[in-house]
Amino acid sequence: MTIETLKNAQPKRTLEIELETLEFSSLCPLTGAPDFGRLTIRYVPAESLLELKSLRDYLTSFRQRKILQEEVVGAVLDEIVSSAAPRLAEVEGVFNVRGGLTTRVRARFEENPANDA
Repeated sequence: MTIETLKNAQPKRTLEIELETLEFSSLCPLTGAPDFGRLTIRYVPAESLLELKSLRDYLTSFRQRKILQEEVVGAVLDEIVSSAAPRLAEVEGVFNVRGGLTTRVRARFEENPANDA
């Protein structure tokens, strides 16, 4: 599943966009138990904006997916970069306590101007 995008009407303006879902869930691949948490997406768009309904549907698709918490954050970041080609993107996952531990995972992408030459 891919995230659809919309044309950014202001591509030269620096917009900092933050999106958050408080009810993210996936399944632990080791135990099959649900992992619940909060995902925060921050990005600076270039030519494309994330279409919110499509993003919501993409995030909901994880509910039945067996995936480690750390992999969730990387997978979401990879899809955002692949779909929207932002200047900068960061995904942070804060997963609820399980086994006495809270997990916070952050992944970041930054456009490298040196690669554009």
